Amino acid sequence: MVDKRTLESLKNQLEQELAVLEIELTDIGKADTLNPENWHGTSGSVETGTADPQILADRFEEKSTNEGIVTELEKRYNNVKEALERMQKGTYGICSEGGETIPIERLKANPAADKCIDHAD
Repeated sequence: MVDKRTLESLKNQLEQELAVLEIELTDIGKADTLNPENWHGTSGSVETGTADPQILADRFEEKSTNEGIVTELEKRYNNVKEALERMQKGTYGICSEGGETIPIERLKANPAADKCIDHAD
């Protein structure tokens, strides 16, 4: 089992990581790369209504990249939230698959870990 001081340290790490992830997710959400108003040429002229194909391609590529980043950030965000919930429930540090204690070294390396090394993906 994790001693109280170590548990508090891990909790602080998780809370800080959660705050950073929230900021990163918010920042990516603000980058509306598919806003049609941004598709026109760099001159700012929109009177023709014709989108520049190169700008469109760049925007779609950026959106695809952002989707992958968002997916990873959301996954990590959910893992951190779940770890904090396990702390509240008193199940933190217990392998969710086998029920054994997760070694403290693993928790220090990845405070959001919910499985021991033997059961990790």
